[in-house]
Amino acid sequence: MDSPSAAHPLADVTAPKTPESGGGPDQRNVLYERKGVIAYVTVNRPKVLNALDGKTWSDLLSAFQDARDDENVRGVILTGTGDRAFIAGADISELAQLSAVEAEASSRRSQAVLDFIEDLGKPVVAAINGFALGGGCETAMACTIRIAVEHAKFGQPEVKLGLLPGGGGTQRLARLVGKGRALQLILTGGMIGADEAYRIGLVNEIVPGPELVARAEAILLEIAGNGPIAIRYALEATNKGMETNQSQGLALEASYFGLCAGTEDKKEGTAAFLEKRPARFRGR
Repeated sequence: MDSPSAAHPLADVTAPKTPESGGGPDQRNVLYERKGVIAYVTVNRPKVLNALDGKTWSDLLSAFQDARDDENVRGVILTGTGDRAFIAGADISELAQLSAVEAEASSRRSQAVLDFIEDLGKPVVAAINGFALGGGCETAMACTIRIAVEHAKFGQPEVKLGLLPGGGGTQRLARLVGKGRALQLILTGGMIGADEAYRIGLVNEIVPGPELVARAEAILLEIAGNGPIAIRYALEATNKGMETNQSQGLALEASYFGLCAGTEDKKEGTAAFLEKRPARFRGR
């Protein structure tokens, strides 16, 4: 039976926005800016290692809604303020006060925000600059690509609080690193370093701290040179394909391939290749 919170998981998350700032002065927990084709979303609670409370989840959704709706944005970099933490997890002082009903609703809302990020239709690079624990690890896993500094730490320590991951950790972690490795991390509540996270496939790259944002920008600019419709459908085909069997995934892929073939971008891309010139994609 569906719980009351399951019907509209984003209903209590949305925060007011202003077009210029991606949320205005009320969005101080999450900073948003755009430079060129890249949007920068920064969790901004350094005193608590960028921990996620209800307000921050709301602001995070608002920022990504702005990134989705801005046609000039071709990709997003998500990071945390400072050099100690990407997102160190949930705000425990808030979590400790939740009843069982409130905790389920909170879990559904955080899951919905991370689903929104995963299904944004534009690539999101998590620039992991320190601790990515609990909800922080879950947030990173919802991103398209994860790059980390050498001192980054990862983990799902919820069992140490008498809980289990509630923001998608039991689902995304197993899909990324395999059931056995995921269960070991979840059930022990232990932390792993960047090298181990890279070895098991939790992160794509490890880079020196001073190069973190520049590397994220380079990845997104490379992606931005490709057809935006093709990028959106490739993301959707991959994400939806992970939720079904291979036969159904292949049918989905063929459908999106056909949709891309009917676009102006496909005509431009193939013509540019044959004419040996750079393509000028317009997202049509």
